[in-house]
Amino acid sequence: MIEDFKKSIPDAEIYVYDNNSTDGTARIARQCGACVRQVDLQGKGYVVCQMFADIDADYYVLVDGDATYEAAAAPRMVSLAQEKYLDMVNGVRVTEQRDAYRPGHVLGNMMLTGCVTLIFGRRISDLLSGYRVFSRRYVRSFPILCSGFEIETFLSVHALEMAMPIGEVVTKYVERPEGSSSKLKTYQDGFRILLTIINLVKMEKPLFFFSVIGAIFAVIGLSIGIPVTIEFMNTHMVPKLPRTLLATGLMILAGLSFVCGLIMDMITLSRKENKRLAYIRR
Repeated sequence: MIEDFKKSIPDAEIYVYDNNSTDGTARIARQCGACVRQVDLQGKGYVVCQMFADIDADYYVLVDGDATYEAAAAPRMVSLAQEKYLDMVNGVRVTEQRDAYRPGHVLGNMMLTGCVTLIFGRRISDLLSGYRVFSRRYVRSFPILCSGFEIETFLSVHALEMAMPIGEVVTKYVERPEGSSSKLKTYQDGFRILLTIINLVKMEKPLFFFSVIGAIFAVIGLSIGIPVTIEFMNTHMVPKLPRTLLATGLMILAGLSFVCGLIMDMITLSRKENKRLAYIRR
């Protein structure tokens, strides 16, 4: 990989971040001329956090070290970012090798990408790509809030929520070299990513999030409370006191949820303003 990227972007400085590997990754990378650094905290999110903190550059090419991405696409991605002043260029994976990008992973990526684009905007088509180019101002405004493979979701949502100029380049995706195995756990990490999306909606669009919860409480409360109210209007009696109390409680929760959404929305606006200030300073 190092040799391929040296040929593709010869002016680039190549860093390899070793996250407690036991297969000689660090030694081989040094022999190939890369600058090798160690991150002890286990998880891809921690590694990206350390990368962004350590390295100062005009443009950053971030790629997984598993030899599945096309090094020849890097110049196209960087050129697109420079020519159009983009803050993120996403490498959209295409492959003819079934084992490289299994149907289950394709379906999962499509579903997760659909969830994110439905809420945050349809400007990205491969949410979980590990091949991206970032500008300096993107990196300096990005708050890392995760530790594992859900980092790609955070990277995408940050660009979408900040309304950054972004682009995409189609890149070949190939099978891992023989003897290499993925640390990605399909169901466990997929579930973590889904929870991350829900958490991001709560953080970035709290009014929408809490309004949905409030609406659910309100619908249930009304479905329970309306028959009780009709009976009271006809008989002037409340024979089903538990249902009345339940309906009242649900409607109170609905109102509280909406108020929480309003308060959180004001806090989110302040956070977004601070991120925007960090973004335009670079």
